[in-house]
Amino acid sequence: MTEPVFSADAAAAEPVHRPSHPLNPPVNPSVRPAVRRPGARFMLSHPAHLIALGFGAGLSPVAPGTVGTLWGWASYLVLQAWLSPAQIGWVIGGALALGWAACTVTARHMRVSDPGAIVWDEVVAFWLVLWLVMPTGLWGQLVAFVLFRFFDAVKPGPVAWADRRFHGFGARGGFGILLDDLVAAFCTLFVMALWVAWHR
Repeated sequence: MTEPVFSADAAAAEPVHRPSHPLNPPVNPSVRPAVRRPGARFMLSHPAHLIALGFGAGLSPVAPGTVGTLWGWASYLVLQAWLSPAQIGWVIGGALALGWAACTVTARHMRVSDPGAIVWDEVVAFWLVLWLVMPTGLWGQLVAFVLFRFFDAVKPGPVAWADRRFHGFGARGGFGILLDDLVAAFCTLFVMALWVAWHR
């Protein structure tokens, strides 16, 4: 397999000691520095990078998580125009599995355990939110967006726990990248369900 291309302006990586694994081969941290600010060249150097970086949304120099969530919102509306809710559910399931592998590989190549540029977790978690709140109008979708961004950015209670629970490189770290956003999604859905119940 062709080695990924790394940006020249990356910061130095710290040593990481972990067992060998198909998604997590042993890495000598002195070989290449960490990639703190990936560019288009890095994104296009491996299919996993393209997915994990949200097809470019994660390259945003400002608030990549918010940009990734906006990309997820827009792409969900496109999916909704072509697929049934059941089909979208299958897409979300596949996107979670694919995203787990892509985030695992990309974080290892970047030598950063949970890079801010990886936004596939925001994309697929917000797909899940929209899948469960639809059909709803623009205001309902906007409330879902604001709540999700609040829980994902501030990380109160269970979201903070999920963010701390799985860290590192390899499949465990890749799962951890997704987990806190999934918990943020469920917190969003819980608050929206309470709001709907209150106003009935």
